[in-house]
Amino acid sequence: MHDIEPFYKWRDYYISEDDPQSPFFEKIHSEFEFTDAIYNYVIHPQWDDCGSPTLFLKIVFVDYDRQYAFIELLGEWNDTVQNDIMLLKRNIVDVLIEAEINKFVFFCGNLLNFHAGDEDYYEEWHEDICESDGWITFLDTFDHVQNEMGDLLAQYINYGPHFNGIPWREMDPALTFRLVSDKIATFQKLLH
Repeated sequence: MHDIEPFYKWRDYYISEDDPQSPFFEKIHSEFEFTDAIYNYVIHPQWDDCGSPTLFLKIVFVDYDRQYAFIELLGEWNDTVQNDIMLLKRNIVDVLIEAEINKFVFFCGNLLNFHAGDEDYYEEWHEDICESDGWITFLDTFDHVQNEMGDLLAQYINYGPHFNGIPWREMDPALTFRLVSDKIATFQKLLH
């Protein structure tokens, strides 16, 4: 796992450590010391800690004018044992919501497991952003992670086969956001 780096090709557009509104403003990352681990596996030092021992992240890009954030995840999302949703919501999401971010895109290609718990924090998050036409989307979730999520979170989060396969690593943030927004609009029309 120490070889899995957060996506870095958008660093010309955004660096969370340089953003005064970021929860990671002025954080210094080592390039050589591996201090964090998920279970017994050390992880690359560029990942950021949200308070969970098994879930790490990187805020890859934020556009405050268009009110969206891209966040890459690594590890295991465990609401049952660690209440990761509470940690993520209080330590990261609430800071971004305070800066008027209302659209959250999570890159989940390195999210290995999901263990659901109570849905109160998902509901709170949804209520925090729904009046301003906000939404939450998970891209590139593994089939087994989608199965672990089941239908429990579908009322709060956009995820599933419709949201996999966007070649976001090959595009810039603006185009990626446009494609995700278009998929959400199309998906929501199908639901109604």
